[in-house]
Amino acid sequence: MTEGLKLSIRAYEEGDFEAAYAVINDAAMSFRETIPADRWHEPYMPGEELSSEIAAGVRFSCALMEGRIVGVMGLQRKDDVDLIRHAYVVPAYQSHGAGAMLLKHVTALSERPILLGTWRANVRAIAFYARHGYQLVGEDHRERLLRTYWSIPERQIEESIVMADERWIGLHAAGR
Repeated sequence: MTEGLKLSIRAYEEGDFEAAYAVINDAAMSFRETIPADRWHEPYMPGEELSSEIAAGVRFSCALMEGRIVGVMGLQRKDDVDLIRHAYVVPAYQSHGAGAMLLKHVTALSERPILLGTWRANVRAIAFYARHGYQLVGEDHRERLLRTYWSIPERQIEESIVMADERWIGLHAAGR
């Protein structure tokens, strides 16, 4: 996966804003077709929204290739869980290990159950997380989790899924 590529991971730094913003919006183009047309806008994540997410406690990690940020992934503490938020890798580095490295790094930062949400139609993201041990939560939990841990519009709740790590699954196995 990372053969031939010198990828490294580090914490987001204050001067990374413009690079992270560019990665997020470049990467979002690669899954644009999975986002309902009424939810898509350009840029996909405006700068004000990224600033707001950072202010709300999303701690980003960055994947770097030759000193250039090529991927970002956030972790946000919410009540009794941690959320993976805003995971993006620029298209040229997708399927080369940057996302896997970021996920491993971010997961290691957490000692709590981890949840993540993505668009229901984003089968590539769902498959990626499944390959790394995340499981879809059942419909009986999905909507409640989205309403409890995320601040997203109703329409996004309708079109999103939630996946959980083994810690969360172990605690809630009966009603996955």
